[in-house]
Amino acid sequence: MKKIKLVAEIGWNHMGSISLAEKMITAASKSGADYAKFQTWRVKNLKPGPWDKDGRREIYEKAELNKIDYKKLAKICKHHKIKFLTSLFNHNDFELIKDLNLKEIKIPSPENRNKELLQFCSKNFKDIYLSTGAASITEVKKSFKLLRKNNVNLMHCVSAYPCDLSLVNLDRINLLKKITKNVGLSDHSEGILSATLSLPMGVTLIEKHFTTNNNLPGRDNKFAILPKDMKKLSQNIKNFYDMYNSKKPGFLKQEKEIRKVYTGRWIS
Repeated sequence: MKKIKLVAEIGWNHMGSISLAEKMITAASKSGADYAKFQTWRVKNLKPGPWDKDGRREIYEKAELNKIDYKKLAKICKHHKIKFLTSLFNHNDFELIKDLNLKEIKIPSPENRNKELLQFCSKNFKDIYLSTGAASITEVKKSFKLLRKNNVNLMHCVSAYPCDLSLVNLDRINLLKKITKNVGLSDHSEGILSATLSLPMGVTLIEKHFTTNNNLPGRDNKFAILPKDMKKLSQNIKNFYDMYNSKKPGFLKQEKEIRKVYTGRWIS
């Protein structure tokens, strides 16, 4: 059984503060996460939309990172022995992370049908995590074909923020596994219940939004899990390995004495 990777999705919860991002990276590492993940985009490439009416564009501008920021974050991750990962929303913004020489990239759900971005990522990255929110199985298959030369992990995702437990739809993992055995979970529900329940379904990767304080500004901080929850999820993964990785078939040596003493003790 392959090791299940645990991703702390910091995203833009840092709201443009590198010092806050560093605190989150440190907390994620101490909590057992394998990756600290961010998001890569430039507001100048954001088309007009509803975000211009509800203040989101201003929030995006505040949370935007530059080339130097990404280098700092990657360096901080290396120092804390946690891998750096990011979601790329637009191939034109690749130059922000080009110098990092990343081998892995995530394609977020809103861009999972973006043929231009898919082809670009296929050429520039070895490992690709493709989030499948708001896409039909037919659309996922088409996108997967464009990436078939890469090591692709399909990420089951429900694009709701937060996602109610009744909508998590874990059974979709089984549908995605008909496309590839490498299927993970990008979970937007509150808490760690759905993530834990996905473990026996054979997921390769679990991603949870992560923060150090749910009262910090920004939409995602409100439903992100805290370090204590990430630590519990990390422990759940370790316990899962202990319980499912059977060393030998049949009964265990610890049962031999019980078998010897208790078998046949009743008069028939």
